[in-house]
Amino acid sequence: MISVLDSGQLDYATGLRLQQRLVGLRKQGRIGDVLVLIEHPPVVTLGRNAKAANILASPELLARRGVEVFECDRGGDVTFHGPGQLVAYPIFDLHGFPSAGGHRRTMGVVEFVRSLEEVLIRTCAEFGIAAKRIPGLTGVWTLGQKSSAGGLSEEAKIAALGVHVASGITSHGIALNVNTDLSFFDLIIPCGIRAKPVTSMDRELARVLPLTDVAHALSRSFGTVFNSQVLWLDSLDALLGTTLGIPLKVPENLRRIRGEDESSPA
Repeated sequence: MISVLDSGQLDYATGLRLQQRLVGLRKQGRIGDVLVLIEHPPVVTLGRNAKAANILASPELLARRGVEVFECDRGGDVTFHGPGQLVAYPIFDLHGFPSAGGHRRTMGVVEFVRSLEEVLIRTCAEFGIAAKRIPGLTGVWTLGQKSSAGGLSEEAKIAALGVHVASGITSHGIALNVNTDLSFFDLIIPCGIRAKPVTSMDRELARVLPLTDVAHALSRSFGTVFNSQVLWLDSLDALLGTTLGIPLKVPENLRRIRGEDESSPA
């Protein structure tokens, strides 16, 4: 079973502490697999393979835009998280996944990454967006659309992916651009890839999507791809029966994934 924890709006540092606490509990066998859904305030993160030169903006410009910068232990290069983007952190044990026949098996890291891409592709498909993998790259891209002149528009990255695996326990994960302000990506070279633009679900569909709807579609796709039941939790307390010492107070000036103001762009 995958327990889904909707953490609403959390700053990146708090979200990282939450992940680390859950990873420790998963290693101890005190909790099962958990999928944490988060919407971060503006932040640029650098993975293990990141190049500082891929942050194009000066520290002063980042500060004016309200963007924090964090280094982390996930794979990948530089990426952006912010309001209107759905971030999912799977805290999974790769040693005990159910197979189609009901037996337990170990999932390799590459298979895990491909499975996360499949989750994203299925989620986009639920909203009528055709998406795909690109050989040699990590993440999910749109197919490109036919123009009025009959040509095909450029493929664009709609979701980023970067994971960390230690002792078979996963952390970090995926970021799906839903109603994201794409101008923030001009501050960086996303994932170190210059050649392809970034897009979002609302740009592809020309309408704003409630993050709640996308969050539920994403969790359903996790259940399907990982052959698991999905259980939504109301709180951290419900996960363990006690508090984990991680504050979950939502900043008042930021919209929550399950907030009431789901109709206006982030």
